[in-house]
Amino acid sequence: MAEMDVFQAIHTARALRRLKPDPVPDELIAKIVDAGVRAPTGSNLQNWRFIVVKDAERRRQIGEIYRASMQIAARAYLNRKPPAHMTRERQQKMMSGAMYLAEHFGEVPVQILAWLQMTADVEHPNLPAEQMPIFLRLMGGSIFPAVQNMIVACAALGLGTVLTTVLAYKEDEVRKLLNAPDDMRLFATLPIGYPMAGYGHGPVRRLPLSDVTYLDSYGNHWPGK
Repeated sequence: MAEMDVFQAIHTARALRRLKPDPVPDELIAKIVDAGVRAPTGSNLQNWRFIVVKDAERRRQIGEIYRASMQIAARAYLNRKPPAHMTRERQQKMMSGAMYLAEHFGEVPVQILAWLQMTADVEHPNLPAEQMPIFLRLMGGSIFPAVQNMIVACAALGLGTVLTTVLAYKEDEVRKLLNAPDDMRLFATLPIGYPMAGYGHGPVRRLPLSDVTYLDSYGNHWPGK
């Protein structure tokens, strides 16, 4: 299919969790990862590392690890109430999709695992202890722009995906399975495939800009809708 305009891709890149097992051509996978490496990294380290998993047995094993990881993540959501903009029904629908993905993760034809390679001088900077939590929080700024680029690329190419981070709960198991070195940290995984019928891309529902954006100071809402 023809690739879509970047803004159309951004506005229609839904979180798609129900994906066909049909294979994805390598040239499309390469395009997606190439979009990822166009993103910035802190100090231009370019220390993102992507492991593309296509082998059926390894996908199956990652699927088993993912299910165990999802059980951990589910506890964090157990008592979470839906936000004001989301009905309980919509929240349950989203969780149903997340559980479907957990049960079928190993069947998704492509799994891209996004890591940062953290050398000793990067992971242990010359900072006071009280500033380390902030530094560690900022590490995601070097990987999530790349992940978002890949999500948009998937939408432009007619492929479905969703950002999921739960495999990080079982990072050591994933590392062992994929022979990843000790200095790599797992941040996110993108399961990629063609969307099942009825679960394709479409307009994403988001809060109005005026609800989440402020001009010059907090509380001074951005004008308009």
